[in-house]
Amino acid sequence: MNEYEIREYLESGGTSPFRRWFLGLGTEAREAVDNAIARMRLGNLGDHESLGGGLMERRIHSGPSHRIYFGREGAQLILLLGGGTKRRQQRDVDRASERWTDYKRRRRWERKGDRAWR
Repeated sequence: MNEYEIREYLESGGTSPFRRWFLGLGTEAREAVDNAIARMRLGNLGDHESLGGGLMERRIHSGPSHRIYFGREGAQLILLLGGGTKRRQQRDVDRASERWTDYKRRRRWERKGDRAWR
């Protein structure tokens, strides 16, 4: 199994939408999310599906069916883009997709040596 580096997407102001969501969860839900991320780090992506363009959704079957939205870059990086529940799924997917697009755009600029986006 591959081992992945796990990072959090940061908005232009330096805040992590994933962290903001995670800190709003109850203790039991945080444990379930922590366990899912620990497994992802070890290459076990669990119950997940592609949402297109490299965006992925990891389902956690506890409580209100939490979801972790992430992108994979290369063979060893998972970028946590946000989280949510089944009830708000479409809105959460839309936000995660915007963040993934922003991340890829900024990475392209960074590779070209253009730091203007920061």
